[in-house]
Amino acid sequence: MSTTQHAQVLILGSGPAGYTAAVYAARANLKPLLITGMAQGGQLMTTTEVDNWPADVNGVQGPELMQRFQQHAERFNTQIVFDHINQVDFSKRPFTLTGDSGTYTCDTLIICTGASAKYLGLPSEETFMGRGVSGCATCDGFFYRDQVVSVVGGGNTAVEEALYLSNIASKVHLVHRRETFKAEAIMIDKLMEKVAAGKIVLETNSTLDEVLGDASGVTGIRLKSTADGSTRDIATQGCFIAIGHSPNTGIFEGQLAMKNGYLLTKSGSEGFATMTSVPGVFAAGDVQDNIYRQAITSAGTGCMAALDAQRFLEQGAH
Repeated sequence: MSTTQHAQVLILGSGPAGYTAAVYAARANLKPLLITGMAQGGQLMTTTEVDNWPADVNGVQGPELMQRFQQHAERFNTQIVFDHINQVDFSKRPFTLTGDSGTYTCDTLIICTGASAKYLGLPSEETFMGRGVSGCATCDGFFYRDQVVSVVGGGNTAVEEALYLSNIASKVHLVHRRETFKAEAIMIDKLMEKVAAGKIVLETNSTLDEVLGDASGVTGIRLKSTADGSTRDIATQGCFIAIGHSPNTGIFEGQLAMKNGYLLTKSGSEGFATMTSVPGVFAAGDVQDNIYRQAITSAGTGCMAALDAQRFLEQGAH
């Protein structure tokens, strides 16, 4: 077993929140230790065009942006460790975290573990996972060039995935349980252009009842009408589930206050806005934000968490 590593500031997660926290903590001479987790780089690693990152006037590829985040953190000598934490103890300070490769203790902790794609939980969805069923169009879309695919969902994620796939697949069926979509207006405008061009077909007032397939993988989907319960089958080679995300907070159950699985922070204007229910434990990014969920808001709260941790340490907490 490796020896225990100690850090004044330990950061869990390597998305925009984690790396930004690292930059600010490192510049304050707090020598942060960042543990990447399994999904290094976070959700942006599965995003192609990021067009709303300020000052990247021509847009930037998600993986390239995350590489720049990492290099920025490393420039200020952040220690980056590739490990996955599976157990934490916040009952006393220093806090103890146990990973697959080692044990870590810290005076302050910044949790930036993000959120992961949700699935519907259908047995057929599970059966064809990785064989036509996917939660990430930008990861798997290229497998479906000139084929028919379907996307399930009605928010920004679903519309974004459908638009992305419409440039690869021959046709995209967008399945949504309601009549109208919850996505941003600009996204809906783009969607309607694709519908008019015949690239996207809207399957509204419908839910995914079953994923159909055989030994070769997905061959179609069965839709169920939310109006009268009738079902119909559509031939499709790929089915992308885009119904949102769930926060990666399982290991903090019973130790930190949560609401719907998201970590609760103090917020407000009294300082320590990013502090959780345990003094010295802070949270930033999508793990505590189910509203905005943008790279820039994650980075912003990462900055806040690092400043909060610095202040916490300066006030003599040991």
